[in-house]
Amino acid sequence: MSEPTRRKVIVLLSGGMDSAVAFHQALKEYDVVASLSADYGSKHNHCELPMAAEQSRRVGVRHEVADLTLMNTLFESDLLDSGGEIPDGHYEEESMKRTVVPFRNGILLSVAAGFAESVGASAVVIAAHSGDHAIYPDCREGFMRSMNEAIRSGTYAEVEVLRPFIGMTKTEIAVRGTELGVDFSTTWSCYKGREKHCGTCGTCVERKEAFRDAGISDPTVYAI
Repeated sequence: MSEPTRRKVIVLLSGGMDSAVAFHQALKEYDVVASLSADYGSKHNHCELPMAAEQSRRVGVRHEVADLTLMNTLFESDLLDSGGEIPDGHYEEESMKRTVVPFRNGILLSVAAGFAESVGASAVVIAAHSGDHAIYPDCREGFMRSMNEAIRSGTYAEVEVLRPFIGMTKTEIAVRGTELGVDFSTTWSCYKGREKHCGTCGTCVERKEAFRDAGISDPTVYAI
């Protein structure tokens, strides 16, 4: 008796911790036909994108990069090359709102939905999680639910937005990744985009906390 056909999906793969774990979990549960990254002009895109490419290469999954550099020209955010300095501190601090790229996930999901339908996939996996909710409105479940409804009604394939980590913390995601055998040394978090993780920006602080609270050895080389 033949095995049931697995659902075809694509994964939004930035090259960071969360998306890497979502990617490997999707490999266990679905037929991942491609991973999709985006070059949107962020200060750390040149660090993230090679990680996403390597993660995909290791498992033989097609990897594509969407050119969304127009965001760097038209949008205002300190995360972008066109913006100011990346602030240091915890994600929960008011200053971290300066790193929000307006409607980024809405744009990424829209591009991913069109790509998914074009390659015969019926779903897009995104790694938004509860730790992002405080400052990123486009990571919250209300937004994700609305985007899911819009994308399903706007595609012939009724493409679905799968958000497996929406109720999980980054610490829980780190644990899940360890269970799945994710090589976290091939992931990038730091927003500053330098040779090493700075260790002081919000995403570095969150990365450190996740490994520490999960009791997992952190393979990251930090400047501080």
